[in-house]
Amino acid sequence: MTAPLTIYGDPGSGNCLKVKWVADHLGIPSVWRDVDVPAGGTRTPALLALNPAGRVPFVVLPDGTTLSESNAIIVYLAEGSALIPETPFGRARMLQWMFWEQYSHEPYIAVRRYQLHYLKRPPEDLDPRLAERGVDALRLMQATLERSAFLTGDALTLADVALVAYTRMAHEGGFDVAAYPAIRAWIARVETGLGIGPYAGPP
Repeated sequence: MTAPLTIYGDPGSGNCLKVKWVADHLGIPSVWRDVDVPAGGTRTPALLALNPAGRVPFVVLPDGTTLSESNAIIVYLAEGSALIPETPFGRARMLQWMFWEQYSHEPYIAVRRYQLHYLKRPPEDLDPRLAERGVDALRLMQATLERSAFLTGDALTLADVALVAYTRMAHEGGFDVAAYPAIRAWIARVETGLGIGPYAGPP
């Protein structure tokens, strides 16, 4: 029996959940270790010894080596699977969306969600650019998904995994996902394709 990898993550984090989803979807044996980020769980000496960057998710592979950063992890796990396009251009298009997710989506939608939901800050105290740029990200996704079933075309890829994580939580950041019908339909397709079911709210 193949030894499992160990996933260290916070169950309320979309970045952490995407790693679990890919491992489960591909049948990769894994063990989940809860890390309470708001309580400082990433700053303990034990966690910092494993991942000096002090962030989750990270994984410990069966041989004891570690790998961090959610999108790097899921690319590693999915190598050779249908979640990564076979053609160089298809792969590059997938990576284009994954880089965009970390630079132009997560810093606004996920950060606004964290401040509203976990820090309980009133909306009027937040940087208005979080809402403005979050809406820009959703509009781009809506326009793309009006033309194709998934972000890179007709097939589910890691681009969809990376972006569904926080998009399906966007309402907790004050974003009206109901205003984007193509996004809502895409969320349902990705949830079905990954077998993760509809979002039931934070733990």
